[in-house]
Amino acid sequence: MTDFSAIYREHAPGVFRFALYLTGNRSEAEDITSETFVRLWTSPEPVRMATVKGYLCTIARNLFLKGLRKEKRHGALDESLPDGRPDPEATADRRAEFRATLAALKGLPEADRSALLMRAIESMPYDEIARALGISVGAAKVKVHRARRALSRLRES
Repeated sequence: MTDFSAIYREHAPGVFRFALYLTGNRSEAEDITSETFVRLWTSPEPVRMATVKGYLCTIARNLFLKGLRKEKRHGALDESLPDGRPDPEATADRRAEFRATLAALKGLPEADRSALLMRAIESMPYDEIARALGISVGAAKVKVHRARRALSRLRES
């Protein structure tokens, strides 16, 4: 395996952000991020550096889905937020914006949400998104487009 610590330093923040947007919960996102890198470390297969970001996001997404199935909490939205600054007004505004975004994201189908987050948050190319979700590149583009449109509609309502 290539230098694991270099992979971790480069990709851990992105995997954490992806997991945070999936879960809406900082603690769960930290757990998913940790488990993702444990699985990378213990993987018997060599990791191709060209696709490591997609591979890590796929692991994180699968761990998230496994957690949903295990806890049977499909509709629950955790209200906890990432740590903010102490300014009460700014914190309240950020909290309201974060809740609205999370609620809108939770309203999207899981595959669409994952595709959108991989593209918008992780800046993944469509071919990596397609590989991570097990779909064609064209289908990945459609999922991202539809998710953006649906997210806009959900945020407006």
